[in-house]
Amino acid sequence: MENKIIFAGPVGAGKTTAISSVSDIMVVGTEARASDEVAQRKNTTTVAMDYGILNLDGGEKVHLYGTPGQERFSFMWEILSVGAMGFVILIDSARPDPMADLDLYLNAFSKSIAKCGNAVVIGVTRTELNPQVDLLDRFNARLTSMKLSIPVFEVDGRQREDVKQMLLALLTFLDPATNRGRAA
Repeated sequence: MENKIIFAGPVGAGKTTAISSVSDIMVVGTEARASDEVAQRKNTTTVAMDYGILNLDGGEKVHLYGTPGQERFSFMWEILSVGAMGFVILIDSARPDPMADLDLYLNAFSKSIAKCGNAVVIGVTRTELNPQVDLLDRFNARLTSMKLSIPVFEVDGRQREDVKQMLLALLTFLDPATNRGRAA
C-alpha cells in the first residue's frame, strides 16, 4: 500500500500552502490563473493537484496530494483518492459558511474516507480572520451528531509545526503501535 494522504477542502483553505510547509521536496503543482469568482480571493488556483513528500524516520515516505478546491474539478477528487491511507480536510473559517464546507467535503469524500478506515483529520485555517470563539466546538458538535470521531485542529498552513502535528495525529490513528508518526 502506498503511503498516500489527501488534502482536500475549498479554494483558499490552504492546501497548497500546508503541503509546501511540510514537504521535503519542492511541491509539484498545477496552479493556473484564476478566471472566475476565485479571482476575487486569489490570483491562482489548483486545477489538478499538488504533490509533495514527507520523509519519516526509517526512510519511509508519505506522499501528499492536494486536490483542487473548486467543485468543477471534483472529478480529480475521486482520481486522487484512489489508494489513499488518510485524509486531511482543511476548512477556511473566513468563508461565508464553514459548516456547510465541512459537510460538503465530508460527504464528497465519504466513500474514500470509509475505504481507509475513517482515517481523517480536520484542520480549520484562517481563524485570525474570523475569530468565532465557538467554531471548533461547533465543528466537534457537528461531527459528534454524525457519529464521527474526527480530531479537529486550528492550523496555520504556513507553519510547518501546525501541519506536522495534524499529520502526526493522522499517522498515529493509522498505526498507533509504531513510531511511524515521527516525521524526520
